Amino acid sequence: MRTWIVLLLWACAHQTVNAVALSRGLVRRKTKEIEGQQDKELLKRSKRGWMWKQFFLQEEYTGTEHQYIGKLHSDMDKGDGTVMYVLTGEGAGTVFVIDANSGDLHATRSLDREEKPFYTLRAQAVNKKTGVPLEPETEFIVKLHDINDNEPKFDKEVYTASVPERSHTGTYVTQVTAQDADDEMFGYSAKLSYSISQGHPYFSVEPHTGIIRTALGPSDMDREQREHYQVVIEAKDMAGQKGGLTGTTTVNISLTDVNDNPPHFTQSIYQFSVPELTTVGSSVGRIEAVDADVGRNAEMDYIIVGGEGLDVFDISTDRNTQEGILSVKKPLDYEKKKSYLLQIKVQNTHPDPHFRIPDADIATVSVNIEDVDEPPQFEKIRYILEVKEGAAVGTVIGSVSAVDPDIRRSPVKYSIDRHTDADRVFGVYAGNGSIFLQRPLDREEFAWHNISVLATEFRHLDNPEQTSRVPVYIRVLDVNDNPPTLASFYETFVCENAKAGQKIQTISAVDPDDPVGGHRFSFFLAPESSVRANFSIRDNGDIATLRNKDNTAGIFTRRSGFGRMHKSTHLVAVVIADGNFPIQSSTGTLTIRVCTCDRDGNMEMCNAEALASSAGLSTGALVAILLCILILLLIVVLFAALKRQKKKEPLIISKEDVRDNVVSYNDEGGGEEDTQAFDIGALRHPEAMEDSKLRRDILPSESLYPPPPLRRTIVPSRENADVREFINQRVQENDGNPTAPPYDSLATYAYEGNGSVAESLSSLGSVSSEGEQDYNYLSEWGPRFRKLADMYGGEDSDWDS
Repeated sequence: MRTWIVLLLWACAHQTVNAVALSRGLVRRKTKEIEGQQDKELLKRSKRGWMWKQFFLQEEYTGTEHQYIGKLHSDMDKGDGTVMYVLTGEGAGTVFVIDANSGDLHATRSLDREEKPFYTLRAQAVNKKTGVPLEPETEFIVKLHDINDNEPKFDKEVYTASVPERSHTGTYVTQVTAQDADDEMFGYSAKLSYSISQGHPYFSVEPHTGIIRTALGPSDMDREQREHYQVVIEAKDMAGQKGGLTGTTTVNISLTDVNDNPPHFTQSIYQFSVPELTTVGSSVGRIEAVDADVGRNAEMDYIIVGGEGLDVFDISTDRNTQEGILSVKKPLDYEKKKSYLLQIKVQNTHPDPHFRIPDADIATVSVNIEDVDEPPQFEKIRYILEVKEGAAVGTVIGSVSAVDPDIRRSPVKYSIDRHTDADRVFGVYAGNGSIFLQRPLDREEFAWHNISVLATEFRHLDNPEQTSRVPVYIRVLDVNDNPPTLASFYETFVCENAKAGQKIQTISAVDPDDPVGGHRFSFFLAPESSVRANFSIRDNGDIATLRNKDNTAGIFTRRSGFGRMHKSTHLVAVVIADGNFPIQSSTGTLTIRVCTCDRDGNMEMCNAEALASSAGLSTGALVAILLCILILLLIVVLFAALKRQKKKEPLIISKEDVRDNVVSYNDEGGGEEDTQAFDIGALRHPEAMEDSKLRRDILPSESLYPPPPLRRTIVPSRENADVREFINQRVQENDGNPTAPPYDSLATYAYEGNGSVAESLSSLGSVSSEGEQDYNYLSEWGPRFRKLADMYGGEDSDWDS
């Protein structure tokens, strides 16, 4: 408002100055005209009576009356009303009008300087009556004074610009330009200032140039976080002061991509399956990686960097989809390898050295090989098992394992190829493949056994093509079960003139066992040869530390002078023991002949007996042969005796005969004097004590059996005539039966008797009534029967109470 007031005052002052100048011009012009008329009379030449150049008019007039511009006046006007002013030119009569009498010039409407900044008009003073111009026509200009009535306008309504992401602060983006229709030469109406109203804090604009720049650092300008920005720029006239007019424009800014992101896999583990018969070069599967960048920056390469299939698989990149194509590089074999684990790395094809990006991403690819129908496969190509000799039959020595390599995983049946085990020494459990012994093993006979184990699927038992085999090598481990013996038969002699301590023979031993640390034999004289011994034996080497021990021993003389005629042959029993656990030993006999020797100890002559014995069998061998013959004869005799004895039937052989509680021991008894063979008293008196030493084949006297200390009613015993009669009858039958056993054998009569001294235990068959019973004797049987005596032996009053 203040600005408008200033402009209005300035326009009024300008009009006043123009009017004064115009009046002064008119006066000077009038004076000159008078002088001209005077000169005209002399020179006969007329002059113009008034002249002006321009008027000023404020644009955008808002008043209701015509806007006054100025006053035209000619020196020819005497004020008598004879002069008339005529206006011609641009806008004359429409935009501009003049008062014909007074010469006042007015504008009929508001004018716009931006539409037309000035008008060229012509004015002339004429005689009102005659219409004759009083002076020549004069041209003048009406110029419009500018006011700030136009806002700035940008060249484009919408600008489009781009800047690389990760740009530094102050990076140039674009420049916007605005134009103001106001007069730039007049005041600040056309002086513009640029500012940003939308787009903070990412961008800024220079106030005087309109250049837009980035306002944040590289970390904040990330295309992957935000790609498009809309920035609104304002242009304000009056140099940005208050009251200025404003124009706006929109700038769409996009961040262009740079290669600042690495590719990464969409999943960490990929799984594929491929048949083992897949041809080389065929595709196994595709793996996918994504890159936040776009275009050329998103191109990637796949590389196999680790795993088990570096030489089996290959990988390439599909440039259209940027996927990795995994393919077969070498033939696959399910039996050798069922699956592969690969480490795949993905990286950019065109890395940008200006940006440090994280390391390349790695994914794990699992490739399973699909199987075809094939025979079972053993876990090993061969098996080596160990078992100690002498192991018990049925001992499991190890196992083999085979599986169906097919997906079905059919059960497997195991068996042994009997062509490799004709003696059936080993067996195998069909279900689990455990190998066990069927016969004892002897390492000294066979140290190794080589067999083949077959594996067949249960669903292909009749198909030999679906059977696989594996060799099994069984090593028999040594057990110290053999004693050492003399290595050979030694022809040993001693000279008659031998001296004490003279070595006459070196002996060694052999042992079929094979200890881990080697043999350690010890030699010493047997007890029977150590008494008054003529010879001694010493181990060679250091026995205490076993150093330099060669498992030999020397035979030495213990005295000098041996008489060939006195004793031509000496027998020395040598005990040989090994050093393993359990210690095994044996005794060998050395036959030492006494011979005649020369001075150098060379044998000259031995007796014939010694020579014969040396050529034939030794005495010990002959004795052993005779003992074997005697043992065989005894076995034959015993076998014949046992066979004859089996033909005789025993008296009681059936275990089902339960008529008597008599146990048959199959003994013949002790004859007539055997008083323990039969005890008839057990039938007569059951209460008789078993530990009695009296004869049991006669009737015992009653005085020998005092009545028991039982308080009960004694029933008089009956005669035993029926027992005697029964027994006598059976005795006669047995005596007259030729097939009966010997007379002193035990005979079963199966007689239960028809009465008992204990009488019946039933209350129904009791001789006396219940009231006559005396139960007090129960208390004498011990504490266990005392309560029973109290219950049955009490008074009637006790029961009533």
